[in-house]
Amino acid sequence: MQGQSQQQAYDRGITIFSPDGRLYQVEYAREAVKRGTASIGIRADDGVVLAVDKRIRSPLMERSSVEKLHKADDHIGIASAGHVADARQLIDFARRNAQINQLRFGEPIGVETLTKDVTDHIQQYTQIGGARPFGVALIIGGIDADGEPRLFETDPSGTPYEWKALAVGADRGDVRDYLEENYDEGIDLDEAVGLALKALGSVNDDALRPEAVGLATVGVDDREFSQLTDDEIEDSLVDLDLLADENAVDGDETTDDATEE
Repeated sequence: MQGQSQQQAYDRGITIFSPDGRLYQVEYAREAVKRGTASIGIRADDGVVLAVDKRIRSPLMERSSVEKLHKADDHIGIASAGHVADARQLIDFARRNAQINQLRFGEPIGVETLTKDVTDHIQQYTQIGGARPFGVALIIGGIDADGEPRLFETDPSGTPYEWKALAVGADRGDVRDYLEENYDEGIDLDEAVGLALKALGSVNDDALRPEAVGLATVGVDDREFSQLTDDEIEDSLVDLDLLADENAVDGDETTDDATEE
């Protein structure tokens, strides 16, 4: 009982380390990320791909209100998993910093620079009393000025990680295992789109609906963030034999809270 009460005491203070060096509120924020539906990022030789599971819990909900893919700048896209409101705050912060860099230096911001600006902002909320960590993880992908594709993850602790391919949100472990088994060096953008859809399908009974999937790419050639349409996604699902039967009934949703996507 005494050990449990001590842990609860450390739970209440975001700025206080437990005796074993843990910040419990940061760990709980990571659990909030796991409650969100999956988001995937894949780096290819000629661009980056962002894919998200954006299943809608009710036919009465407007599909456009489910926001998991975001344009931070012309050459940078962001996918999120976790608390939607927290994600929106960080997306707005990233967009402001991208525009400030453009106005101040007359050039687009680097992908790594923007990622570290965001993670520095996140980290501040692990040291300030009266605040809480952001319960969201972001996948930030884009093309640097030298034409190099970059792909990063932000953690609720404020730590940035660079990846070749990654997943955040629900089923992260299963999706990451699939990516580790099937990702190849030298993959091109079209192959990365297919791999992202297959990875999502691997945790959805190999059956996806175009309206329940979001896909975006940033190519080396044009350095432009571009979201695929439902028709383009459907064509890809048909080619990969992943298109769900229209008469199939959706399974249980990953989250039971409208604030988590």
